[in-house]
Amino acid sequence: MQENFMKEALKEAEKAYNKDEVPVGCVIVKDGKIIARAHNLKESKNDTTNHAEILAIHKASKKLQSWRLIDCDMYVTLEPCTMCAGAIINARIRKLYFGAKDEKTGAVGSVFNLLEDYTFNNKVDYEEGIMQKECEDILKKFFKELRKRRSK
Repeated sequence: MQENFMKEALKEAEKAYNKDEVPVGCVIVKDGKIIARAHNLKESKNDTTNHAEILAIHKASKKLQSWRLIDCDMYVTLEPCTMCAGAIINARIRKLYFGAKDEKTGAVGSVFNLLEDYTFNNKVDYEEGIMQKECEDILKKFFKELRKRRSK
């Protein structure tokens, strides 16, 4: 089941990749159904807050007509940054599943762990490494191509 939802998040990452965005995709699931899906749009919208997780939270909140995403799970291809981890906590996401670690800005274990190291009003469980290789591969491919274009 987890892999099926992560495959859907990877489809979103592909959409970002095709738009020349850092290929991160996200889906939010409630009662076994995807209620929101999104991908990075930071470059195309010139907005640093347009991460896949934030956009998916906006969509899910609109669908449920509540900022409280109680009993919702998030699947994202890359470990969330500080901004996104904070939004996940505040949105009351039940569980976070992510694929690739982010050694530079990851806030769920790589740089520090916002979900465990601090006490907040909402505890978010998480599981990492879901389809890790596939999630890493699309990122590696994107950045390799980006470096190649910039070196010309």
